[in-house]
Amino acid sequence: MWSAVPILTDRKVINTLFFNFNPLLLVCKYIMLENYIPILIFCAIGVVVAIVMVGIGFVLGPHKPEKEKNSPYECGFEASGDSRMKFDVRYYLVAILFIIFDLEIAFMFPWAVALPKIGMVGFLAMSVFLAILVVGFIYEWKKGALEWE
Repeated sequence: MWSAVPILTDRKVINTLFFNFNPLLLVCKYIMLENYIPILIFCAIGVVVAIVMVGIGFVLGPHKPEKEKNSPYECGFEASGDSRMKFDVRYYLVAILFIIFDLEIAFMFPWAVALPKIGMVGFLAMSVFLAILVVGFIYEWKKGALEWE
């Protein structure tokens, strides 16, 4: 069985560690990170490209600040009222309900792909999951949380 820590009684491991010591080889061979190296390179390239693009935009972009450009606006009009005003709780409730039912769909895609492998047990587990969500949806509907008045 494979272990993350090399056993020092193995002659091949001892020769690799002490005579042909290469830290990158040690990391890649014994911790098995070689599968993640392309992902790390991809992420690093993405970060570098993003930084370069933002930097080019900052350096080459026009800098002409004006009073009207720097003033706050709201949909093309002057700002009115306090920006710290309270919102109705229904906005938050609708947002939370959307997130809950959107996550339900996010769980169903991988389930549908894996359904042939997980069989009837997976089907029953998803049925229970959906039943709980439907009961919650009916409860919210009966309580009037989805009505906007």
